[in-house]
Amino acid sequence: MADLYIMRHGQTLFNLHHMIQGRCDSPLTELGIGQAKIAGEYFKKCGITFDHAYSSTAERASDTLELVTEGKMPYERIKGLREMSFGKYEGQSEAMNPPLPYLDFFKKYAGGESQDEVRDRMIHTVKQLMDRPDHNCVLMVTHGGALANFSKAFDEQAAEGAHFRPGIKNCAIFHFDYDGDTFRCQEIIEHDFSSLDL
Repeated sequence: MADLYIMRHGQTLFNLHHMIQGRCDSPLTELGIGQAKIAGEYFKKCGITFDHAYSSTAERASDTLELVTEGKMPYERIKGLREMSFGKYEGQSEAMNPPLPYLDFFKKYAGGESQDEVRDRMIHTVKQLMDRPDHNCVLMVTHGGALANFSKAFDEQAAEGAHFRPGIKNCAIFHFDYDGDTFRCQEIIEHDFSSLDL
């Protein structure tokens, strides 16, 4: 049984201004940097060490990973861990989002991805990475939409208290175990950022 810790990046400038981000990128805010450092402290406090680490190709994800690991761990940037594509809606106000579930709205009307496409991409990518040799405890940094669609795919297997809930917070960590076939969410860690007086 392998352990996967998959998390969302820290707060970005687009998050702060309630803008649709997707494949667009924006830098971490001071708050986002602090959030990533607190996530890193969580792993240290729990004695969790990783044998491999991966991030989305977006700078907000790779910067988060580097802050979490204090730049002390090599990692690979993976296109399959990227955020859902929102097509022409990217860079627009979040007020433009349709109600959930999005289904194939962004594929149909904006040239983006459907939720099913994001789910399948994430499952394929994460499984492919976890099936590599000596992947016993792995860190991955991804995005809210990508993580939501991945997590929901395995929600029936989730442990009590670890079922998916909408609104994944910045730097929330989903701890899954992986048996070579399926993923089971053991816990969702949401940090207390009240010490970040920004």
